Amino acid sequence: MARQLDHALQRMVLRVNPVHRLKVETESQMEMIDVTAGIRRVVKESGVMRGMCHVFVPHTTAAITINENTDPNVRKDMIRELLKTIPMQDDYLHAEGNAAAHILSTLVGASQSVLVENGKLVLGTWQAIYLCEFDGPRSRTVLMRIMAE
Repeated sequence: MARQLDHALQRMVLRVNPVHRLKVETESQMEMIDVTAGIRRVVKESGVMRGMCHVFVPHTTAAITINENTDPNVRKDMIRELLKTIPMQDDYLHAEGNAAAHILSTLVGASQSVLVENGKLVLGTWQAIYLCEFDGPRSRTVLMRIMAE
């Protein structure tokens, strides 16, 4: 009985908080793409006024981060510095030739959570949400779940 109730509650939660998808086509091997507008649209359409937006990329050579959206040189600097730390070509054992992209994805991270207040993402004045491509160009998917408080 308790197990049936658990499954019923899980189905209700999934109906209330579906997973939303944002498709992104990347254009180069490494880039940071501002996906904030698409995420804001999904949050608005969800009708959630107060809660949390969880953003996740289901890829092992991409990542999600939050950073400055005003000066495009910040994105260039970030990529340049990441490549100093993790060079694309090294003595990697991974046979596909994209080991650096896997490492970069792990270092930057596959997800971010952003507060939702008054139906809007709570971001700082200069902040944006970026899909980080480390093995492009590719078709990528950004997943979101917006949860009401």
